[in-house]
Amino acid sequence: MSIAIRHHYFRPSLVLLVLFTLITGVAYPLLTTGLSALLFRAPAQGSLIYTAGKPVGSALIGQSFTRMDYFWGRPSATSDSAYNAMASSGSNLAVSNPALDKAVADRVAALRKANPTSSPQVPVDLVTASASGLDPHLSVDAALWQAQRVATARNLTRDQVVQLIAANTSTPLAAFTGQSVVNVLQLNLALDALTTQ
Repeated sequence: MSIAIRHHYFRPSLVLLVLFTLITGVAYPLLTTGLSALLFRAPAQGSLIYTAGKPVGSALIGQSFTRMDYFWGRPSATSDSAYNAMASSGSNLAVSNPALDKAVADRVAALRKANPTSSPQVPVDLVTASASGLDPHLSVDAALWQAQRVATARNLTRDQVVQLIAANTSTPLAAFTGQSVVNVLQLNLALDALTTQ
């Protein structure tokens, strides 16, 4: 193949490389980022939750609550620290793994000790981590299971706390798409707002 023919192919190839790099590497990402920020502002910014104008967390990522006057969320299996979004993962322990049995047993014991008046049947989502290790939600049953402890710690009636759970419950559009859940951070913020009035 002569040099002239090679040159004939080289120039269009280089032009196409530059053109598609600009389209797919610059224009497309800028367009999608701009559209998402315009059309889906809150999710594009991390679904942040604000209190007094300051971000206190995300509606998409759980937080560790251990005080008696707060609802506790699902355990987190992320490495280094709990609810570490940079290390999203489950424990990857098999159901037959003794380490998982011990972790669940320890969590059950701690929850029963903190909630002595609740049913001995601890809801499963309070003792098992989600696949991501970041789940910010609890089942309604898991929130109700903790209601008496939170009510006692906050000097509220159980009925007041149950009403607060109901007011902060998210229900799917269709029952077959999932169960009703409660965002733990939003519930705890609503609890703070109720007791500081």
